[in-house]
Amino acid sequence: MQTELSKTLGVEHAVFGFTPFPAVAAAISRAGGFGVLGAVRYTAPDELKRDLDWIEAHVDGRPYGLDVVMPAKKVEGVTEADVEAMIPESHRQFVKDTLTRYGVPELAEGETSGWRITGWMEQVARTQLDVAFDYPIKLLANALGSPPTDVIDRAHEQDVLVAALAGSARHARKHADAGIDVVVAQGYEAGGHTGEIASMVLTPEVVDAVDPLPVLAAGGIGSGRQVAAALALGAQGVWLGSIWLTTTEAELPSPRLIEKLFAAGSGDTVRSRALTGKPARQLRTEWTDAWDDPEGPGALPMPLQGLLVAEAVSRIQKYEVEPLLGTPVGQIVGRMNSERSVQAVFDDLTRGFEKAVDRVNRIAGRSTEQ
Repeated sequence: MQTELSKTLGVEHAVFGFTPFPAVAAAISRAGGFGVLGAVRYTAPDELKRDLDWIEAHVDGRPYGLDVVMPAKKVEGVTEADVEAMIPESHRQFVKDTLTRYGVPELAEGETSGWRITGWMEQVARTQLDVAFDYPIKLLANALGSPPTDVIDRAHEQDVLVAALAGSARHARKHADAGIDVVVAQGYEAGGHTGEIASMVLTPEVVDAVDPLPVLAAGGIGSGRQVAAALALGAQGVWLGSIWLTTTEAELPSPRLIEKLFAAGSGDTVRSRALTGKPARQLRTEWTDAWDDPEGPGALPMPLQGLLVAEAVSRIQKYEVEPLLGTPVGQIVGRMNSERSVQAVFDDLTRGFEKAVDRVNRIAGRSTEQ
């Protein structure tokens, strides 16, 4: 599964694996793919440094990258306290009432929520980059479009390729104009923040829109047949995220959550603003239903929603309150039926890819003979 892009980066398979877990990122690179560590959950530079040190020690010299979440335009002088002050009391009360209705216990005295989505903030994202550029990362991806121009320039000065996610051809052209090196065409089926165009339609549109820039296909991909289809559509690789959540190297906080993922079908996800304020595909739960209910207050815009629900999400996960328990995940969850190692996932991808290519070659051969 090699392409021009994978050869440029020195990887065996054109499979780019996004994950919040360092052990998964390292395992993806060791398996011959390209591991990409998600940085949005790191609020302290020392925490990111610790995990990049760990990856360096366990990646066997293979290449890897980092995914950040930062706006294209600089937003300076805005603190977390400033943002917190913008959250209406009525929304805070809605959270309290919902947690009370489901009997979700409080955190212990002095315990803080484990996950506050602040990586989108200018100062936080830039401290992440200050750490990351001290490591031999080969790719910097941004989940909120093109990063600021000075960040792109800084990456290029260090021979780091820059990627950006796009949900439409129009977005992709903006990335190309901004100087991005790789566009990730993220289809409607994908987990997390995603647009409204399905991968089968989006991938070739983006390929044509930004040619000759390389494009990675994302959304609804979890088998070798789907990898082959993505490459046939013109992509130079695939960007996979959800499929790694149920690997043995992953560190999901809840056994019940893993069980819910195993039991879920491809129709059991929803694009909801409940988690961050932007449409993000995740398991459908009674928590997402509450926020999507027209009778409720509705989700706040990003980043207010993420800060509003951070403690609630931590409590739901800690106490494994099943009706509310969820996670960002794509429609490929219907194939995530058992725990496998990252290497086993790769073995399945490569076997399925080879079979798909052989089948197409046989069909093409018969057509030629006729």
